[in-house]
Amino acid sequence: MALEQSFVGREYPPESVYEVGREKIREFAEAIGDPRPEYVDVEVARSLGYADVVAPPTFTTIVNLASINRIVNDPELGLDYSRMVHGDQSFTHHSPVVAGDRLEVTTTVESISRRAGNDFITLRAEIRTEAGDPRVTTKALLVVRDADEEQA
Repeated sequence: MALEQSFVGREYPPESVYEVGREKIREFAEAIGDPRPEYVDVEVARSLGYADVVAPPTFTTIVNLASINRIVNDPELGLDYSRMVHGDQSFTHHSPVVAGDRLEVTTTVESISRRAGNDFITLRAEIRTEAGDPRVTTKALLVVRDADEEQA
């Protein structure tokens, strides 16, 4: 079953504010195995020109996940989550994310296409501070395998 094309161009405004905390940054850095001191030591981060400890480049995945789930779980889209795999992810950094930032996410469905019996949906998220300062633009490509193709 193909994804609903009318979702292309649909924009999802922020639903909440995510406050970036030092402990969350530390936990994320530890989880990805990145020991850089600017992720955990305020003095090191400040000596490098940051206002506080800085988040690893992929940290905003945490912030973005809720907005992606909001879209893919919309029954009108017609996406079977059990058939979905993550195809690609990209990050364009505008300014570092640091502890104390209060982030909001606006997500847009950029495209939906069908190739080789699979649906492809591209989502773009603009992550900004509550004051509107851009931090990161992410793009996620999700692939939904067609159940009919597997049965053939």
